[in-house]
Amino acid sequence: MAIQISILKGFFWDLQDHITQTVAQFDGKSFLNDEWAKPKDSPLQGYGRSMILENGHFLERGGVAFSHVSGNKLPPSATAQRPEIAGGSFEAMGVSLVFHPRNPKVPTVHMNVRCIVAMKDGVEPVWWFGGGMDLTPFYGDQADCVHFHQTCKKTLDAFNPDFYPIFKKNCDEYFYLPHRQEPRGIGGIFFDDFNELGFDKSFAMTQAVGKSLLDAYMPIAQKHYQDPYTPEEKEFQEYRRGRYAEFNLVYDRGTHFGLQSGGRAESILMSMPPLARWQYQRTPKPASPEHLLTSFFLQPRDWLA
Repeated sequence: MAIQISILKGFFWDLQDHITQTVAQFDGKSFLNDEWAKPKDSPLQGYGRSMILENGHFLERGGVAFSHVSGNKLPPSATAQRPEIAGGSFEAMGVSLVFHPRNPKVPTVHMNVRCIVAMKDGVEPVWWFGGGMDLTPFYGDQADCVHFHQTCKKTLDAFNPDFYPIFKKNCDEYFYLPHRQEPRGIGGIFFDDFNELGFDKSFAMTQAVGKSLLDAYMPIAQKHYQDPYTPEEKEFQEYRRGRYAEFNLVYDRGTHFGLQSGGRAESILMSMPPLARWQYQRTPKPASPEHLLTSFFLQPRDWLA
């Protein structure tokens, strides 16, 4: 896998550069570049580059992280579906991002693309890709939801028209908070443990998903980043960010993998919002934009119907 690992690294590294350069130009503020490496005595070896923009004109907080790590023992979150490789060594790399805009009229977006190669004596090396993207609005705009899903579908249709409905369903089911009985946002696409196209085509699909993030999200950002908003709408954004934080800490598989494998906490948790709030009870007025978020936008639906 040496050549393929090199190719993987090159793509993920360049993708991080392309996204951060594009968003920094839009925001008007540069990302902080924080390169790191694990200590030699650490059970997890590797390096990465965390790029973060805080207190920008567009982004209140946004992070784009690249990491390439290896370890002698796969964490439980990676072997739940593959018990035959439990206890094996691994290499994992990818790019993960979360953008928390300042303006509550602009949705939060998350994207992740990754690859894991697992190795164990007596077992053929096992590899798989994962990733996807999802949109979390605070004030819904139906045209934005349609655009985001159309971009996802167009990207996947180039590989198999069956993928979008499958990956959309995966996303709806994965980004769900059981204790709140509501989804995190309006979904998108999500895939994991993916290898059915063979290495080259599976990697090509993963590349296409990563590259499509800007096409899916930036038109929405450009449309709304100058929308007027009130202090009450900002407070509602922070209240809904609390749901985002709950999912990331309690349910997110990537967070669990990173923490269980001894990953760098600062890079893993930079997806958290800069400010969030929790209130014991908060009931929006009927037919208000805040009420429509949960009564319409966060209800299961086919946005392309």
